[in-house]
Amino acid sequence: MLCQSCKKNEATTHVKKIVNGKIEEYDLCSECAKKMGYTNIFSSFENEWNSMLGSFFGGGLPSRTSATRCKGCGSSFAEIAKRGMVGCPECYETFYDELLPSIKKIHGNTQHNGKFPASAGKQLAIVSELESMQEQLNEAVKRQEFEKAAQLRDKINSLKGGNQNV
Repeated sequence: MLCQSCKKNEATTHVKKIVNGKIEEYDLCSECAKKMGYTNIFSSFENEWNSMLGSFFGGGLPSRTSATRCKGCGSSFAEIAKRGMVGCPECYETFYDELLPSIKKIHGNTQHNGKFPASAGKQLAIVSELESMQEQLNEAVKRQEFEKAAQLRDKINSLKGGNQNV
């Protein structure tokens, strides 16, 4: 989106003013925003912050050409690495291969596991144990280890019998 003031540069700042109940919104480039007095209170930290976040995204040359752009927002991977954040949800699909190592670095995992209430801990342990035993049972049946399969079946039934909520 172009700056609504100079109509030349890419808009990077969104300004919303409410005066006497009247809402005015502007999309401005950084130069016009500075000229109009809209400065970022964190501007002194901006370069350090972008550098730090950019390093998580590789900082080096992207594996794709810089001509590859997100269909949703038009960002290139180089721009995402420079900003330290993606432009829209579609960026995750467009730049999946490039973003995956950074997501692993930042979050330690690429699959969301979620959180469970502490009160659910015992039930989850039982469910996990049942799933594991069921897998072992299936393997024992495939290998035709019927005595082991019968023992596992009995254990599963006793766990299920004592825990009607499972």
